[in-house]
Amino acid sequence: MSQGIKKRVGVLRGGAGGHYESSLQKGGEIISHIFENLPHKYKVFDILIDREGVWHINGVPIIPADLIHKVDVVWDTTHSNLSTTLDNFSIPNIGVSSFSTTLQNSKEMLREHMKKVGVEMPRHIILPIYQKDFDGLRERYPIKKAKEVHEKFAGPWIVKSLTPDLNMGPVRGREGSQRPSASNGMGIHLAKTFNELVAAIEDGVKHEKSILVEEFISGKVVSIHSVPDFRGEDIYTFPFGNSFGNFSPDEKEKLINLVKELHRHIDAKHYLKSDFILSPRGKVYLLQIELTPNLRSDSHFSQVCELVGAKTHHVVEHILERIL
Repeated sequence: MSQGIKKRVGVLRGGAGGHYESSLQKGGEIISHIFENLPHKYKVFDILIDREGVWHINGVPIIPADLIHKVDVVWDTTHSNLSTTLDNFSIPNIGVSSFSTTLQNSKEMLREHMKKVGVEMPRHIILPIYQKDFDGLRERYPIKKAKEVHEKFAGPWIVKSLTPDLNMGPVRGREGSQRPSASNGMGIHLAKTFNELVAAIEDGVKHEKSILVEEFISGKVVSIHSVPDFRGEDIYTFPFGNSFGNFSPDEKEKLINLVKELHRHIDAKHYLKSDFILSPRGKVYLLQIELTPNLRSDSHFSQVCELVGAKTHHVVEHILERIL
């Protein structure tokens, strides 16, 4: 393809609010991915909204209305739901609806909507950052909060920091075992006793983090990726990956049908990753959802693409071409 007919892709990132840094990272990954894998087809432009709300394209300040002359499509990774602004200027755009964003960022709202499709979520409680004037003595705080958690639901508990990205599902191994990790300096804990719960909360207080305490559900964990209108299917579901052999045909069918229903229900227009756990009694729990694909070469999404003879950039190209 000649240089003159490359499509111009603007990747919009930054914006106001607490998701600024995560938007910079996600947008940067998309920019790099297109530049490295699809340079013959697309010319990519970095569109940044700084913390003061000023728009830039490749580092130069710009007003949004001028984008129509600069790009053919915009991939919006901000959490500001700027699709209406872009639509007003007749700029095709890829983004996440405000409804879907709210569900991704609010476990309570996601839980309520999951009830409508018959899916439960692990119980949880959020502990805001410790404040001496409000929470009382520092040395008593972890015990007091552990008692509150214990009264709400029994252990074991997953305890981790509540990050700005709000991707709050517990980090587990592929078979449902807890996989230790770290989030912004705080460890991810599997607390089996009250004392372990106290120690985990203490870790969050020490790192000055808001804390998520979530019910640990044992069972088989699976991440399922789905993309609309891919390979001739209304909603295409990728293989389960390494955990595929752990599920019976009936369980696989149940989960795939559930993903398709979930995809439609939450209005995931371009991509959805659904993390589930299937309990030994056959009960399905949703752990979390993600609405932007992880394009890193070592990601689970990259692995499942390989299983069907695809690359992540094939999906990126599909998402762009659907809008163009």
